[in-house]
Amino acid sequence: MALALTELTVSHFRSHKLARMALDGRPVALYGPNGAGKTNILEAVSLFSPGRGMRRASAAEMTRRPEALGWKLSGLLDVQGRRSEIETWSEGGAARQVRIDGKTASQIDLGKLARVVWLMPAMDRLWIEGAEGRRRFLDRVTLSFDPSHAEAALTYEKAMRERNRLLKEQVRDAHWYAALEAQMAETGHRIHTARLSALAQLRAAQEQAETAFPSAELELVQSEGDMPESAQDLLEALAESRFRDLSAGRTLVGPHRSDLYGVFAAKGVAASECSTGEQKALLVSLILSNARALAAQVGAPPILLLDEVAAHLDADRRAALYDEICALGAQAWMTGTGPELFAELGDRAQSFVVNDAGDGSTVTPA
Repeated sequence: MALALTELTVSHFRSHKLARMALDGRPVALYGPNGAGKTNILEAVSLFSPGRGMRRASAAEMTRRPEALGWKLSGLLDVQGRRSEIETWSEGGAARQVRIDGKTASQIDLGKLARVVWLMPAMDRLWIEGAEGRRRFLDRVTLSFDPSHAEAALTYEKAMRERNRLLKEQVRDAHWYAALEAQMAETGHRIHTARLSALAQLRAAQEQAETAFPSAELELVQSEGDMPESAQDLLEALAESRFRDLSAGRTLVGPHRSDLYGVFAAKGVAASECSTGEQKALLVSLILSNARALAAQVGAPPILLLDEVAAHLDADRRAALYDEICALGAQAWMTGTGPELFAELGDRAQSFVVNDAGDGSTVTPA
């Protein structure tokens, strides 16, 4: 067992008043009717990694209603033979807190311990919607390789918001911009470098694997021009762009203008022009590549969260996906409406039934 949750307790979280699960490291199949609370369990597991979870919800949005008492998640995490007790919670809608083995910890500490990667139906439109969603996807992949990426992104965003405020107020004194632009240049270069490193690791993982899922050629592009190559270049570009930015009322150069461009490698067709099924297969391929690359980097695959993935794959692709998950040794949490969607897994997985009992969701072993 390389990386797995072996116990999970969910309290007053979304539709779950109290749920306890005992796990043995195998993949986890959660099935039950739509709206029963399956995805809520996956979201709870996603909070064992840094950030706002797979739905990007606020702490207040995650609390069970109507009580709104706050919520708490706890679990035992086995990391290559070492067991850690993880607790994360929010009271009264406040920012979530973390404890590891009884000691207060940061989300970056959590990211160093647990790597969690997910795929959910909302991501199916990744290739045909705006660049923001693709940047978020790439940053999540990057964060899985480099837990400090989140801190750099937050620092950059905070400095950029302040710079944009000055631009909107038509402040022209260069002294007001100097410190902000220096901070943006340093963290922006770190963000860009980390993204390029993550893409390189994804490419290598795709090239080294024989898989039933198609590979994607990936490239980081800018909405216009090129991304400055160094922190100093970015600092100079920000200063040079200031007059243009004043007219636009926002910052027009930097890593926040990057986009992820993908091509279906075997066909040479842009991912945005592929069929819905091909786009889904490309996404599954990237998630599996992310898992393989992490296994090579840290010695263990991440925990995988695959929401409703089986419903969008034919039986052959489902079987291929399950075989790859088991070959990786990953604890994959998967949801579906019925047990037939997980038939190809057999006893390689633990199964749980999720139901709506009227006063909340229940989770019971199948």
